Amino acid sequence: MTITCFIRYQIDPFGKAAFEEYARNWGQAIPRCGADLIGYFAPHEGSATTAYGVYTVESLAAYETYRARLAADPAGRENYEFAKRKSFILKEDRVFLKLASEPHARLVTP
Repeated sequence: MTITCFIRYQIDPFGKAAFEEYARNWGQAIPRCGADLIGYFAPHEGSATTAYGVYTVESLAAYETYRARLAADPAGRENYEFAKRKSFILKEDRVFLKLASEPHARLVTP
């Protein structure tokens, strides 16, 4: 069973550009360390302070392995340090969810 990690960030409204750089930096490190990155989402309309990161892992055990790899990864460590230096993340919450709507219709193109 695959689980999806949703990270909800509260960011400094003046730190959107820094968050977007942070998000791009994860593009290589997260998949290299064992998670399937769906994406990072920065504020566009509405709230200027809410952003998300979304990825999947095979299990909570796989998540623990992934987190250890990410912490040891040079690009991962640098991105954590970047976030600390710039202080644009005010709050971060994680929730792990499983897909409950399967089976569901898939779009079929002719």
